[in-house]
Amino acid sequence: MAAIESSPFGLTEEQLAIRDAIDDLCKPFDSDYWGKCDAAGVYPEEFVDALYEAGWMSMLIPEEFGGGGADIRDAAIVLEQIERNGGHAGAARAGMYTMGALLRHGTDEQKARFLPKIASGELRLQSMGVTEPDAGSDTTRIRTFAKREGDEYVVNGNKIFISRIQHSDLLLLLVRTEKYEDVAKKSDGVTVLLVDLKQAIADGSIVATPIKTMVNHETNELAIVNLRVPVENRIGDEGKGFKVILTGMNSERVIVTSEYIGAGFHLLDRAVQYANERVVFDRPIGMNQGVQFPIAQAYANLQAASLMRWRAADMYLSGENPRFEVNAAKLLASQALWQAAQAAFDTFGGYAAAEEYGIERKWREARLPSTAPISNNMVLAGIAHGTLGLPKSF
Repeated sequence: MAAIESSPFGLTEEQLAIRDAIDDLCKPFDSDYWGKCDAAGVYPEEFVDALYEAGWMSMLIPEEFGGGGADIRDAAIVLEQIERNGGHAGAARAGMYTMGALLRHGTDEQKARFLPKIASGELRLQSMGVTEPDAGSDTTRIRTFAKREGDEYVVNGNKIFISRIQHSDLLLLLVRTEKYEDVAKKSDGVTVLLVDLKQAIADGSIVATPIKTMVNHETNELAIVNLRVPVENRIGDEGKGFKVILTGMNSERVIVTSEYIGAGFHLLDRAVQYANERVVFDRPIGMNQGVQFPIAQAYANLQAASLMRWRAADMYLSGENPRFEVNAAKLLASQALWQAAQAAFDTFGGYAAAEEYGIERKWREARLPSTAPISNNMVLAGIAHGTLGLPKSF
């Protein structure tokens, strides 16, 4: 049976070739590989290394800095196809988009200093420190504070749910340089710093405590004590970092949406194949509309999410700020993915709970997108007051 395709929406021959190349790269990393990583709770280093070695992790960096010169649509295809093959793209995604803040807001000196090393893999920028225990979804209320002392910032605070700390050389860190209570506009007074993470961990100014979660997505709580960061490592203007971090978040939305779409189609591929093969009461279970309809509904919704994803990507590439489009794409894709996961679980019945089939792993992974990296309730609230003009609810 041919695999279900997401809407190509005018993909070029080169972009279709990216799909084929990712299919080839994923072949050694089958369901057994991902199952073993998941069961042991270990980072899929071999897979991420293969992405780096093939140049996929540096594809968004301009050619002048040693990267691939690709655009966000190309990266979306890579992440979607990893998930289409049953992998867990969350292990690598940030390495593709986190440098977006540096690309759009960094100085020429910063770009020349960091981007060639990131492109070559000498430095890995796979981690972004935004979320805090008491701030949650209200990013403006972060308390991690950077006090300027001469040519350095001295940073103290805490972060939570920060991924890939143990496999990153650099950390994009969001801090306050003015207290929340002292600014007229709550998004002011926020600054972005690029941290030498390896050095910070070595000297104890950042202590990472792993958090075990339902998904094999390496995540940590950070304690930051007297961390010294050179002022020359500030990305963008002091106090204006909220706009800098949003740049990365818009690209993140496009990329994670693509993951959800790929994961959804993977689950539907598995469900359709099993529904055609599994015979109960002398007929394939796929003949039953109770099996067919949930699969068909999830398929339609995934296709709709895919189109919104491409719309958001095009607007991002044109230099617009597609806040509604990127968030709506994330909302639709996460909902459609969960529908696909539920449909696949129901189709496989009791076998879905068995680890060897790989359905329970993808089912667990499918639940988190409704909550992170941004809650769907926050997306809906943003659409309500930001797009439709309804009274703000918070």
